[in-house]
Amino acid sequence: MKITKDIYVFIEQRENKILPVSFELLNEANKLVAKVKHLNYHVVAVVLGYNISDLTKEIIGHGADKVIVCDDELLEKYSTQYYCDVLSLVVNEYNPDSLLIGATVLGRDLAPRVSARVNTGLTADATMINVCDEDSEQALLLVTRPAFGGNLYGTIVCPNTRPQMATIRPNVFEIGAFDKTKVGEVINFEVKITDLPQVVSTAITKKEIKGVNIASANFIISVGRGMAKHLDVAKEVCESLNATMACSRAIVDEGLAEKEIQVGQTGTTVRPNVYIACGISGAAQHIAGMENADYIIAINTDPNAAIFSIANMGIVGDASVVLKELKNLLAK
Repeated sequence: MKITKDIYVFIEQRENKILPVSFELLNEANKLVAKVKHLNYHVVAVVLGYNISDLTKEIIGHGADKVIVCDDELLEKYSTQYYCDVLSLVVNEYNPDSLLIGATVLGRDLAPRVSARVNTGLTADATMINVCDEDSEQALLLVTRPAFGGNLYGTIVCPNTRPQMATIRPNVFEIGAFDKTKVGEVINFEVKITDLPQVVSTAITKKEIKGVNIASANFIISVGRGMAKHLDVAKEVCESLNATMACSRAIVDEGLAEKEIQVGQTGTTVRPNVYIACGISGAAQHIAGMENADYIIAINTDPNAAIFSIANMGIVGDASVVLKELKNLLAK
């Protein structure tokens, strides 16, 4: 096996704005590096784009020891071909031990192509990462992801090939504090793109985003099947408390809400300050998308509902009745 070193993080930026998941991964990579101090690993960020040199201070301040900048006009907009070509060149040039990528739409397109190009494995859609045997001479990643529809979790290792690659869901890790005094090395990577584009983009249309992005909401009231006939009450309480409304898959499957507000394994992972689960039983698929909320309040008629096992506060009762009472108290 070739000599490899350091934990690399792919920094995803759109229109020169870095996505929060990149900061989450930088913070987590620093925790992993701290566990293997004897290996003298660094956290190395890789950012692709055009006129992106101004982003390096922000990246270093959020935990990168080094930043590899791939700056070229052809990288201004995401291109599967060019991004895969350039990131693969970086991997082959620097031989990272691990490479972490956010499990965004872009990351899920890019990561498997790069892993195939550099002939290594990839664990997709992970929710937890760790290192095995802190005294070992290698930083073997333990990458955990949901399996069998979210009913089980599997931990996957990649002992024989490098880099160890994983895509990580947004909002499962915390963003570390920004350190404006941190100093890091900036490496300007020479981008060599000679191939003609295999796909030519003739127009780019921005998707119109309706409503609130639940992934960034700080206060969420989420409704499940038990609230199917009382969504109007939940909406009124959300308005009164300035909360964001979300739901379980059951509500989406019944056609009562759009998938954009679905929380869970097949929906969005959220990390609000407060999460109120109303009439949600707590299936593993749903819990996977909200268990990292700071404070969880569960309301359910079933005292044995799984949602209570992760709740900070539980109310055994009809969620619609509880919310109506809350609505009346707010009105007073």
